[in-house]
Amino acid sequence: MRAQFFPSRTVTLYMGRMFLGRTIAILAVLVLVLQSLDVLTESGYILAHPGNGNAEVWRYVSLRTPQIIATFLKFAVLLGTIFTLSTLNQNSEIIALKASGLSAHQVLAPLIIVSLAIAAFSFAFNDRVVSRATATLNRWKKVEYAPLPVDSGDRVNVWVRERDSLIRVEEVRGRGEAARLGNITVFDRREGMTVSVISSPRARRDGDGWRLEDASRFDVASGRRQKLGAITVGQGVRPDQFTLGNIDAEGMSFGALQEAIGDLATAGRPTKALEGALWHKISGPLSALLMPLLGAVAAFGVARSGKLFVRAVLGMALGFAYFVADSFALAMGNLGAYPPSLAAWAPFLLFLLIGEFVLVRTEE
Repeated sequence: MRAQFFPSRTVTLYMGRMFLGRTIAILAVLVLVLQSLDVLTESGYILAHPGNGNAEVWRYVSLRTPQIIATFLKFAVLLGTIFTLSTLNQNSEIIALKASGLSAHQVLAPLIIVSLAIAAFSFAFNDRVVSRATATLNRWKKVEYAPLPVDSGDRVNVWVRERDSLIRVEEVRGRGEAARLGNITVFDRREGMTVSVISSPRARRDGDGWRLEDASRFDVASGRRQKLGAITVGQGVRPDQFTLGNIDAEGMSFGALQEAIGDLATAGRPTKALEGALWHKISGPLSALLMPLLGAVAAFGVARSGKLFVRAVLGMALGFAYFVADSFALAMGNLGAYPPSLAAWAPFLLFLLIGEFVLVRTEE
C-alpha cells in the first residue's frame, strides 16, 4: 500500500464520486442564485428595447450562464474539496485511511485526479463556449440589446486617429494589405475644429495610404459639397489599425488570441497585456488542481478536537487568498507592471508551494 500513489480502486472511486458530486451541486446552486440575481438586474434593460420579450431574456440567460460557470467553477471546486474532506474527517474515514498506511498526499490523490479532469473540461469549455458567448454578449450590450446583424467576421464601426483628423469606417473586410473599407468618413480637423468632412463608399490600400473611390468633401465653413472622385488619404495609417483596433481577449479562443498577438507583434504594436491573458487561459483552468491542496487542511486533525470548523475556514481563506492574488497579478500584467508569464503563473506556483508547505508541516 505504501508503494502505491493511489488508495485502492474502491476508495479512489468512492472519494472521486463524492468530490465530483459535491462540486457539481455547489456549482449548480451558485449558478442558479447568481444568474437569477443577474437577470433581475438586466431584464429591465433588455425589455426596454422595442420588440424584445421573453425570448430575448432567455437568450441573455443562455449567453450569461457560461460566463458564470467559468468564473465560479474554481470556487465550487474549493468548496467541494472542503465539504468532502470535512465529511470524511467527521466520519473518521480519514483516520482509517491513514491508519492503513496512506500518506496525506495519497489521501488527496483521488481529488487531484478529478480536479485535473475538471481543469481539462474548464479549458475546453472556456475555449469553445465561453469565448463565443462573451463575444456575442459584448456585441449585444454595445447595441443596447437591439437585434444583432449576422456576424460574418468583419469589423464594424472602427475609429482611427490620423494626427488631428479622425477616420470612421463602418465596415472592414479582409486583413493586411488586402483589407477593404466600406463607408468611410474622414473628419479633417485643424486646432480641434472640424473644417471639412470627406465621405466615400469604399476604399482600398494604396501605397502608404488609402485610396477612396467616389469621394466627396463637405466644407463646414461654406456649407458646400464638392465631388473629388478618387483620392488618397490616411498616409501612414496601417491596416492593422483598422483590423486589430480592439482585441477582446475574453471573447476570443486560445488559438484566435494567439493569432491576433502574432499580427500585432508583426505590426510592431504592444502585446504584453494580451500575452498575459493568453497564458491565463491555461493557468486559470489549471488552478482547479490547487483547490484540493489548499482545502486539505480541513481533512486532517481529529474531528472531535473541536477544530474542524476552524480548519475548514482556514482552507477557504487559503483558496480565496489565491483568487485575490491571481486577480491582482493579472491586473498588474495588464498595466505592464508584471511580465506576462509572471502575471499568469506566479500566483499558481506561489500557492502550490504554500499548500505543500502547510500539508507537509502538519501531516507529513
